[in-house]
Amino acid sequence: MKQSLSLDAHGVMTIGQMCEAFDVTPRTLRFYEQRNLIAPIREGQRRLFTARDRARLKLILRGKRFGFSLDDIQELLELYDPQDGQRRQLAATLERAVERLAAMQAQRLELDAAIDELKGQIGLVERMLADRGRAEAAE
Repeated sequence: MKQSLSLDAHGVMTIGQMCEAFDVTPRTLRFYEQRNLIAPIREGQRRLFTARDRARLKLILRGKRFGFSLDDIQELLELYDPQDGQRRQLAATLERAVERLAAMQAQRLELDAAIDELKGQIGLVERMLADRGRAEAAE
């Protein structure tokens, strides 16, 4: 997210300002609105985004970066309850984050193994080419 947020007198941002501040497209914002992840104020065709929308968008983008599905993100956002000090939301977020971290670490191990195997194959092909080059030079 870019640093300078340009808010109007009511603390809301237009769709263009949101796009610039969060480096997203209008289509992305409309999609998140359709999914009920954000709920901007509607003034005719105009959308005005509140501090709540900005906070939720920040969480959505962070969740996407970590590989959470939109369904997971929506479930976590719906658990928001200031009455319980956000305990349920925080506990569920922690549980999902631990699971996601484990999955990412497993993917990294698989990727590291694939990288090592590919490096071995590259070395083998390089040696085979070098051997053939020496054989051709000896002829």
